[in-house]
Amino acid sequence: MTSPHLAARGVRLRSAIEAMSGTVDRLTEQSRVKYSNPYAALSWPDAVDPEADWFFTPELLSPAGTAVMERLSDRQSRVLAFHESANFFSLNIHGEKSLMEGLAKRLYRSDLVDISDYLHHFLDEENKHSVYFGGFCRRYATLYRSRHVPFQEGPDRAVADFLFFAKALIFEEHADRYNVIQGRDDRLHPLARFINQAHHADETRHLVFNRAIVDALWQTDAPDWDDRQRAEIRARLGQFFVATWREYYNPDVYAASGLDDPWQVAEDAWAHPRQRRQRREMSDKCLRFFLSHGILTEEPADAF
Repeated sequence: MTSPHLAARGVRLRSAIEAMSGTVDRLTEQSRVKYSNPYAALSWPDAVDPEADWFFTPELLSPAGTAVMERLSDRQSRVLAFHESANFFSLNIHGEKSLMEGLAKRLYRSDLVDISDYLHHFLDEENKHSVYFGGFCRRYATLYRSRHVPFQEGPDRAVADFLFFAKALIFEEHADRYNVIQGRDDRLHPLARFINQAHHADETRHLVFNRAIVDALWQTDAPDWDDRQRAEIRARLGQFFVATWREYYNPDVYAASGLDDPWQVAEDAWAHPRQRRQRREMSDKCLRFFLSHGILTEEPADAF
């Protein structure tokens, strides 16, 4: 039997979702119109040459600006960029796996039924992205492991819903910034550009939806949370910012690229002022959303 508190929360949430119905309807229609078949949209090359082509924008490499990069030849830099690309695609595979699991759990839930049509498109598009990312890693590189330990959902449905969509927004905002830059970078191999462009084409809709649902959930539930709960939620979001960024500095990538002392490379790159500024710039739009809506009250300092 549903508790009175949960029932009341459901009423408030349905009202908040109703307020975003125009946005959801528009996104659903756009997904139908812009649907693409990932098995027909791309012809995979038989092979690629990591030493000859760029697969990741050089300025976005995780050790960019550090002494390590100064010691690398152009060929070595391209090899590193290839492995950084495989790591970026791997991060997206791991992130989208968790995202798809969370979306599937919320399909046709009574208080979310009004967004079920769009959640179907969201799920379908995330699976399509995994076809691209997994296709690259499986054919040419490797699927890098994730060291990120996922947060376990607690028994409070409202907190679990909010954290799920808020973390999805953080993860996708950061990935999309890389997609936008790399999709426009004519130096990259056409395959790398295509995958980044294809991901961004769908992510523009996902980000609009995520911002709307995060705002709706915050407006619905935050007034019921006490100071301790809000502080815990903000702390977990700050931790997720750090954990998300940390995975871009992968010692396994540096080892595969032939760099000595890969763990030290990761720590030096993480702490380098150039990289701290770059993370802050790449997070800017996401941070402004969370700060302007009062969800965060300060930047997660450890991330930058």
